[in-house]
Amino acid sequence: MDSNGTLADVLLAWEGVSSQPHRYGGIEFRVAGKEIGHLHGEQLFDAPLPRAERDAWIAAGKAEPHHIYPDSGWVSVYLRTKEDEAHAAEIARANYERLRKGETEA
Repeated sequence: MDSNGTLADVLLAWEGVSSQPHRYGGIEFRVAGKEIGHLHGEQLFDAPLPRAERDAWIAAGKAEPHHIYPDSGWVSVYLRTKEDEAHAAEIARANYERLRKGETEA
């Protein structure tokens, strides 16, 4: 992620990505009719993932269990540092690539 763009700018630059208001506040990013993830302001990014991917991102220290539903397939990334933003972009990119291929829950 470049140092001048926000996470939203990065996601919206990817082919086929659109944004819309998220049902619980914030901005949701979608591709191929599926949610890549959503931002709550500029402090928190949440993403829905297949369970194995969710567990791998958490084990790698790049995400935390979802802030409200920790036992779900969702992850949360608190955007406190540039490194956190890079982790969120990496997770979003992996989700984007999977969704573009039409893959769903494993």
